[in-house]
Amino acid sequence: MTRKSLIYVVLIAASIGALFFFFYSSFKVQKIEWQINEYSSEAANEPKSHFVLIGEEMDNDYWQLVGQGAKKAEAVNDVYVEYKGPRRANPDEQLKLLDMAIKSKVDGIIVQAINDEKFRPMINKAVAEGIPVVTIDTDSPQSQRSTYIGTDNYLAGQMAGQALIEDTNGHAKIGIITGSFSSAHHQLRVEGFLDTVETVAGMEVVAIEESNITRVGAEEKAYRILTNHEEVTALFGTSALDGIGIAATVQSLNKQDDMYVVAFDALSETLQLLETGKIQTIIAQTPFEMGYQSVERMLDILEGNSFQSVYHTDTKAIRKENIAEIKVTDHVEN
Repeated sequence: MTRKSLIYVVLIAASIGALFFFFYSSFKVQKIEWQINEYSSEAANEPKSHFVLIGEEMDNDYWQLVGQGAKKAEAVNDVYVEYKGPRRANPDEQLKLLDMAIKSKVDGIIVQAINDEKFRPMINKAVAEGIPVVTIDTDSPQSQRSTYIGTDNYLAGQMAGQALIEDTNGHAKIGIITGSFSSAHHQLRVEGFLDTVETVAGMEVVAIEESNITRVGAEEKAYRILTNHEEVTALFGTSALDGIGIAATVQSLNKQDDMYVVAFDALSETLQLLETGKIQTIIAQTPFEMGYQSVERMLDILEGNSFQSVYHTDTKAIRKENIAEIKVTDHVEN
């Protein structure tokens, strides 16, 4: 091969190499751009905020409604609501979940502060680390939480007492079954009830028992009250499952014609018992609204909008004649 031919070969090879490098570089740049666009698209689809909602009991119909309300708010806002809670009521497990949420550095925490003394330090810890806290269903008013969403539990107890006074013409021997002696919201319901009925001479509370927020517990304690105090003509249950358990015991003892039962929460089974006359009054809360509003108020906090320090959701005294006032979102269909 002549020198001139060798030069041509070298030039051609160099040209081919340059073209290869050009196309290869263009492909790499394009691939990087595709990756950036794909990542940007994924990032754009991620919710802007991550909230954790910690309820009292995942298997409880009432708390399922709270969760449904929160998920509805999630669907209409650019947020992700992670719903957690113990399978059965357990404040210590709730506290562990609260601690985990703080360590995960979520954008906001919604929690039932079932015991103010225990939950207050953990709520304050979250706030100190820059995580706003909204209490739901049960408040911790002495903590640094931003707002409370839920029932005015003292007023709800008063409503139960007033319904009983009206429907018994102010004459009843009463047994109370409370979900928990240590839970703040049950304490307030009992307090409101007692402050109301004790103003009427013909109303007398003869026994108070604890169900531990279980249907079986309510049945057992209703049986204890009715066998130890045959004079009892009315029973008041402060948790969602108490009324169902009370009604079962009253029926087993064949006392349904002589007993006035006041229950809490418009669960589907409780409404059926109201319709059949085995429960006379339900104090109906709005758990779906609680869940929904807790997310909305958390967004107000993060966005710097004005908000109330306490937001009381609606509560009604429901009897058979006004059962139509219960909304679909106020109860769970089994």
